[in-house]
Amino acid sequence: MASVSTAKDSDRADAERRLAALSARRLAAMRGETTPLTPREWVRFVLRTLGILLGLLVCVPLHYLYRVFAYGSPFPMLFLRYTAWIIGARVKIHGTPLRRDVFFIANHVSWVDILALAGATGTAFVAKFELSQVPVIGWLCRLNRTVFVKRENRMGVAQQINALKEALADNWSVTVFPEGTTTDGRSLLPFKSSMLSVLEPPPAGVLVQPVVLDYGDVAEFIGWIGEEGGVNNAMRVMGRKGSFPLRITYLEPFSPEDYRGRKAIAAQARVEIEQELGATLDEPLRDFRHTVAAIRYTAPALDET
Repeated sequence: MASVSTAKDSDRADAERRLAALSARRLAAMRGETTPLTPREWVRFVLRTLGILLGLLVCVPLHYLYRVFAYGSPFPMLFLRYTAWIIGARVKIHGTPLRRDVFFIANHVSWVDILALAGATGTAFVAKFELSQVPVIGWLCRLNRTVFVKRENRMGVAQQINALKEALADNWSVTVFPEGTTTDGRSLLPFKSSMLSVLEPPPAGVLVQPVVLDYGDVAEFIGWIGEEGGVNNAMRVMGRKGSFPLRITYLEPFSPEDYRGRKAIAAQARVEIEQELGATLDEPLRDFRHTVAAIRYTAPALDET
């Protein structure tokens, strides 16, 4: 009996050490420090990269061949869905997303959001410029018509609005992340209504549909927050063991014509997203801080029998 108890104590200690190392590494990444991959993580990163390249070899020729005969190739959407799966995201969709004449407004946790949302609906995006600098990921986003905007560039907002107007005129669905940056999945920043200027006045027939992304217990690990570089984050996520859940909830759409201007539209969408995210987490949302404690995983319960 003593040997069994000693073994359990040893297992607990090992689990606690692993969790402590994981949290310390996550905090280092948030401070902008490079967090090298372990040999096993390198293997997973390389295998996933090869899987993405294999998908490219299949989907890109089919995409351009399709474009010879018709517009609106489905292959970018299929490829981005596949890429999210290769990276480890196991997407479950709740609610019914509209397919056209819709302006999606979503909370933002990671660059994986773009892969998963595009894979679910084929939507176009507006995203921060830094994402375009992430190897492979930036190119994938461009393949799906992502518009990159520099937050410090005032002209970027006007460029973004024009791009969105063109997209809506072509009957695309369009997604924006009005928080303007990524968070830890447990917070919701104020919405920047300037990103909704395209809805003043609303294009005819276009609806707004709020969207909630929830990564569950791994949100803080997946989240691209603090001073972490895009390449470091991509390598961390792609080197991670196993898969992770991503719940995408499409809430009921509403007409922007029922609200007076972009600020009222942003406020309504934020209220609905906050309510749904809080209900999903089963706890109140917290204030977002770059120094938020990293990863609150609970060590697996050890069998007491």
